[in-house]
Amino acid sequence: MHQRATPPSTFTRRATFAAIGLILCAGATLATAAPEVVRIGVASAGGGEPVTWGGSPGGVVRANQWLEDAFKASGVKVEWLFFKGAGPAVNEALSNKQIDFAYQGDLPAVVGRANGLKTKVLVTSGTRNNLYVVTPPKSDIAGLADLKDRKVSIFRGTNGHLVAINVLAGVGLTERDLKAVNLDAGSAQAAIVSNGVDAAFGGYEWFKVRDQGLAKVIYSTQGKDPALTRQAALLVREEFEQAHPAEVQKVVDTFVRAADWSSEEKNRTELFRIWARSGTPIASWEAEFDKQPLAHRNSPLIDDFIVARYKAVADDAAKLKLIRRPVSIDGWFEPRYLKVALKQQGLEKRWGAFDATGRVKRDPASAAAAASVALR
Repeated sequence: MHQRATPPSTFTRRATFAAIGLILCAGATLATAAPEVVRIGVASAGGGEPVTWGGSPGGVVRANQWLEDAFKASGVKVEWLFFKGAGPAVNEALSNKQIDFAYQGDLPAVVGRANGLKTKVLVTSGTRNNLYVVTPPKSDIAGLADLKDRKVSIFRGTNGHLVAINVLAGVGLTERDLKAVNLDAGSAQAAIVSNGVDAAFGGYEWFKVRDQGLAKVIYSTQGKDPALTRQAALLVREEFEQAHPAEVQKVVDTFVRAADWSSEEKNRTELFRIWARSGTPIASWEAEFDKQPLAHRNSPLIDDFIVARYKAVADDAAKLKLIRRPVSIDGWFEPRYLKVALKQQGLEKRWGAFDATGRVKRDPASAAAAASVALR
């Protein structure tokens, strides 16, 4: 005999709905729970104790432990990892999900994207970085054209690699016209000092060697076409960003705070002192930033210039076969966290944006900064 089911009582229905609600709430809590640790990979070997780096407002965040302070109340730990292998090593760490955020240059970031890494560019942190060519002090190399058939160090896969290629193109040379060797910054310095190479491309790290009388600078991009500068930014793994937007916002907030402080001309001396903790002397930072407003170099904005440079890097990397196939940068930049940080900190008009060619769109803040530097 078929027995008809007895309809549940009102109490039973309410209890069931309440239980379902608790389960759903628990699931939502698990989905948005803060991570135990936030891991940031830096494309530099760094230096000092604790290890830090310079040339970026991110180095201020690290040295002052601002991020650790920001997460203290929530109990989230902050872990910094430094990579001697620079951008390529950071990409490997991203691929293996060993880090959540990455501070790296434009070319390695593009290479990572071309290789399928799912990341978002959140905020710039140290842009318009110069490139230099150095030789042993007694070298007969006087300019770029003299590099033909010489043994030259180029740190391949870094954001200086592509700029080096473009610099060479300006005098009708290609990388193949050189006896190019792939050396990291430390190895290149040892090679120059020991006359193991005839010349080397690199960044501000060479000023320390120059000032010790162990190298001479025979070329600099400083004051030349902004397209011959290197850009760096903070990226986040897309999976982490989707799972932990609140933590991503807190990281961006802190980087923007550091960018603001690092853009103040009155902080120039103290800024260079902080960066000097990485092992690069104050004199090197003074040389690297000579006659350049801090606000131009430390702006966090993802403006037309940054977008244009990343697009150019992607196009050039494909043309030169540094990546296997062309890659689009559409949808890569995620400015919403930056916009929130700027608004909350009252910094929406703090920095003047640059156009695609690298010319600043003047505003009172940037004009004042430029005038201050001009008087130095």
